[in-house]
Amino acid sequence: MTQTISRRAVLGVALAGLGGAGAPVRAQSGPIRLALIESLSGSFANTGEAVARNLVWAIERVNARGGVKTATGPRPLVLERFDNKGQTEESLAMLRAAIDKGCRIVLQGNSSAVAAVLIDAINKHNEREPERRVVFLNYSAVDPILTNELCSFWHFRFDAHADMRMAALMGVIREDRALKGIYLIGQDYSFGQAVLREARRQLGQQRPDVAIVGDELHAVGRVKDFLPYAAKIKASGAQAVLTGNWGNDLTLLVKAAREVGFDGRFYTFYGNALGAPAAIGDAGVGKVVAVADWLPNVDTPESAAFYKAFRQRYPDPQSDYVHLRMQLMIAALAQAIERAGRTEAAALARALERADVTLAGRRGRMRAEDHQFQQPLVVGVMERQGAPGVPFDVEGSGYGFKVVREISAEQAAMPSTCKMVRA
Repeated sequence: MTQTISRRAVLGVALAGLGGAGAPVRAQSGPIRLALIESLSGSFANTGEAVARNLVWAIERVNARGGVKTATGPRPLVLERFDNKGQTEESLAMLRAAIDKGCRIVLQGNSSAVAAVLIDAINKHNEREPERRVVFLNYSAVDPILTNELCSFWHFRFDAHADMRMAALMGVIREDRALKGIYLIGQDYSFGQAVLREARRQLGQQRPDVAIVGDELHAVGRVKDFLPYAAKIKASGAQAVLTGNWGNDLTLLVKAAREVGFDGRFYTFYGNALGAPAAIGDAGVGKVVAVADWLPNVDTPESAAFYKAFRQRYPDPQSDYVHLRMQLMIAALAQAIERAGRTEAAALARALERADVTLAGRRGRMRAEDHQFQQPLVVGVMERQGAPGVPFDVEGSGYGFKVVREISAEQAAMPSTCKMVRA
């Protein structure tokens, strides 16, 4: 297996005084290299690039204030890109390349299958090569197993896991009294399977009157025509679809559903971005429901200012994919480096266990027992921009998400079965 990195670029965001703020960064010990291992080509390249924009913006803010303070002086953060092409084997090659490049902090999230492989590889690497140990920051891989059975001292998840997201959606489903039949569909890998498994469990507990009229999985990133699936959904008589699909698998699914005339609700994990609102159009108004850690129409001045700042940084509507949790993740990393005074993995991990950060009026804290970030969640319903509660649209589509339910960090918390071995 080759360790060569094609399509890799170093994002030079370590310039001093970005935006005119902060003192110059004196990189006495060189930059702190963060390795982004993600799909940067292929079917899910748009998701990888969207993540990269979020991370670049967060890193720019850290460097604008002078970088992070360490025992050897202030140091800038630099993001290095490693294209795993959406493949687990390629992810392992990119991990080795990142470590050889000097990266000791790994960032990944757009696949729970990849995250599980990285956790295992990092566990083994850190035991085998203690002088080159790394930590793994996960911003989107939400299979619950990652902070339960597979929990690791070296892994930190900054997104709510699938069961937490499902519970938030169920709060809305409980109130949908018109719902009699629901169609479950997802991607056929660990995350997609976990979503449907938990949907069946929570529906049985909270809406036993709702019939599951369809329940199927499809290949990840390989289906180009979702019309046959959409036809089955319509024929089933379902009033709603529940899916954890993301990226093009979600966009193509909702486009197909619209084409066949399905007019039911979509309960989604990711229906609020990456082309989905524009694809659904008017048919989604009042019908597409999405759960997230934050939405642009959270009704606070701090939230509005945060969103406007992102759009100023990335004015192209197609770049409108901001996630507060990714910003909180980099803030937590900077806080932990400064607490530890260094980037040695064990010291950094112990500091990350105590992460407590606030941005845009939203606070998140790391739970040390399983390294699952605890933060508020919101549920939104798609509406036209300009409707009450919808000052902002998504990706210039003319549609945004009105917040209909807010869940506190304490309400969103779930118990863990993690039995962590600490370094």
